[in-house]
Amino acid sequence: MTETDAVLRAVRERVDPTAAERERLRTVAERLVERAEDAVDERGLDADVVRVGSTARGTWVRGDRDIDVFVRFPPSLSRDELETHGLAVGNAVLPNGHEEYAEHPYVKGEFEGYDVDLVPCYAVESARDIRSAVDRTPFHTEYLEARLDDDLAADVRLCKQFLKGIGAYGSDLKTEGFSGYLTELLVLEYDGFEALLATAADWQPPVELDPAGHANASFDDPLVVVDPTDPERNVAAVVSAANVARFQHYARRFREEPRESYFFASPRDPLDAEGVRAALDERGTRALAVRFDDDSLLDLVEDQRYPQLRRSLDGLVRGLEERGFEVVRAATWADETAVLFCELSVAALPAVERHRGPPVHVGGHASGFYEKYADDPDVYGPYIEGERYVVERERDVRSAAAFAEEELASVALGHAVERLVAADDYTVLADAEVAALAAEFGREFAAYFDPRP
Repeated sequence: MTETDAVLRAVRERVDPTAAERERLRTVAERLVERAEDAVDERGLDADVVRVGSTARGTWVRGDRDIDVFVRFPPSLSRDELETHGLAVGNAVLPNGHEEYAEHPYVKGEFEGYDVDLVPCYAVESARDIRSAVDRTPFHTEYLEARLDDDLAADVRLCKQFLKGIGAYGSDLKTEGFSGYLTELLVLEYDGFEALLATAADWQPPVELDPAGHANASFDDPLVVVDPTDPERNVAAVVSAANVARFQHYARRFREEPRESYFFASPRDPLDAEGVRAALDERGTRALAVRFDDDSLLDLVEDQRYPQLRRSLDGLVRGLEERGFEVVRAATWADETAVLFCELSVAALPAVERHRGPPVHVGGHASGFYEKYADDPDVYGPYIEGERYVVERERDVRSAAAFAEEELASVALGHAVERLVAADDYTVLADAEVAALAAEFGREFAAYFDPRP
């Protein structure tokens, strides 16, 4: 047995569901489906009930306790009717559940110790005919059930755990990683986990895969896996370039030095306030944080909140750099509050800034620049440097903190963040003050100051 074989066997012993788990899941899922079918019949509805997701396909990892049940209605129903009937069935099956909203509402709850999503969808002829995004999900299950044998399903579990261990698993917009369905397609495409790693180690993005050979759309993503049930959809569209690179990095590392630790990440010890201050002192950098604690932002689901926070962080970084404040790195985090964090090499600037004008030979434009500043007592110059007019004028904002306090509204922000900034409903923390955030974001600070691939 090779070292790789030994590691993979050890991982399988930890991630493969036990026989008792499988039997328990099977019996509970059967009762759940039967209960949903009874709810459909009691209401005289024209619908069928199907299980989807990893527990239906045998690719779930030990300890997962999720069952996904879809109720399929005729396409002749209106969207309002679909939602009404779907919620009625869902609330009957999961009376202690609650309604959540994606493209349309569904019911989420608990059944005999399992977390259940009960989702209404349309029973369309093919994934090309979908009327809502969830309509294609049953086709995913049909496609994979026909192609995944026990060995490939076991390799899918290995791959899922590997992606979890390296922090690249999850198609939510916070993670921007690999979904379960994408993982299944990749293992299937390369006929196993080890073969996938061997190929991924040498990927040259953009990587394009078309399992069904039917793509009829173009995609601008670092990883493209055309949905075999929908020729116009990239299953990997959400995967960030960083997570593609992360997968490549660890694929190489594992092939060079197989280790079980790649599959099971150790949680970081959180930094306390003193640790944050010490890290900044050691690095000799300056810190700036903008904190929001308004419910209008924090109550957004993550798939809405994080894109807005990232857009706002990009705007803040660009605004700082355009004004001469050099940003080393930046991050955004959210929990009970939301934070835009920037680490800067320069956070304070002199009272004057250089402003270069046009070349002297550019006629009227050059003359206009000269005349604008010639009699201004608050500038130095104009003088000539090389072939251009130059002036030195008073700088509007001299510190990064002042910029965040006075001019944050001038940069591109997410809509919810923009509203809070317009209402002056945020707090700016500078340098040692950011250490106060450690109570809430200690693990995030630990990961920030000890970055890994």
